[in-house]
Amino acid sequence: MKVLVIGGTRFLGRFIVEEALKQGHEVTLFNRGNNQELFPQLETIIGDRTEDLSLLDTGKWDAAIDTCGFTPRAVDEMTKMLADKIDHYTYISSISVYKDWAVNNIDESYDVQTLSDDQVNEIGYGTSEQINEHYGALKARCEQTAEQNLPNKTFSIRAGLLVGPHDYTDRFTYWVERIQKGGKVFVPGRKDRPLQWIDARDLASWIVKKVDEKVTGVYNVTGPAEMLTMENFLKACIEVTNSSSQLIWADEQFVTQKEIAPWSQLPLWIPETTPLPGQKEPWIGTFTININKALHLGLTFRPIEETVHDTLQWDLTRGSRKKTAGLTLQLEKELLEEYLNE
Repeated sequence: MKVLVIGGTRFLGRFIVEEALKQGHEVTLFNRGNNQELFPQLETIIGDRTEDLSLLDTGKWDAAIDTCGFTPRAVDEMTKMLADKIDHYTYISSISVYKDWAVNNIDESYDVQTLSDDQVNEIGYGTSEQINEHYGALKARCEQTAEQNLPNKTFSIRAGLLVGPHDYTDRFTYWVERIQKGGKVFVPGRKDRPLQWIDARDLASWIVKKVDEKVTGVYNVTGPAEMLTMENFLKACIEVTNSSSQLIWADEQFVTQKEIAPWSQLPLWIPETTPLPGQKEPWIGTFTININKALHLGLTFRPIEETVHDTLQWDLTRGSRKKTAGLTLQLEKELLEEYLNE
């Protein structure tokens, strides 16, 4: 199979390329030329999708995998360019497309966010601020645009939280690193609250296999197959890192009163009892997304311990640096002192 990977040198994209090569496929990259050292042996078409798609004009592939389509305009132009050049198109979307996560067991039929045509036209290729503000709605419209331009050829992946080595968001890595340091660890919410994520390598492996099978349609893709709790995750981190950490489970009401930002300051946590700003109900379904469709098509997961181990080993190669998510040690110390002295 000849595969065009749009992007292909960051996080999920690099694992898709590695997996495609492992499975014996011929890969061409189309990107802006960042991280060229990763796959020097591959044909790389260097260009900006928002400026000159004519660079793809003479190509022909069995499939394209689009890892970096953030706006309907960009996806519209790409899919129209590729319409007579590919037989299958994979779009990396997100579970953020849904209107909310206010109920459990959200499947692919749940309502998605919407944008008007005027809003889409105004956004165009989008600034980073616009893309962040309308991320889920833009992804939903991108899915619809791809299917409209490539009917019955489109495979849309509504990915959950991606984790593992090369995760530049630090949302998962924060907890692995924090547990490895030891001491008292401030943890929000109840011990048995559910978690979901997927190792980017597992997602990449499944995607490439399904592309080869020409699977189409929309799929929620996160994990694991059985419910994972925050406590079980942190215990796995303690075991893998041989840590002496003591977990201090803080009542959610205390955390929300302190105005600690969910997801960014305290990754892997969304309040279960308090609505987020702008919402009417708590998002109790954040980590209970229904993935039955993907499981029925053979989605599998490596052990949590392997993901924790590999993430830590990669993180250690980065040295001391400011993380993009998580509490600072000073703020965590202050929260612990106040909580334990209540």
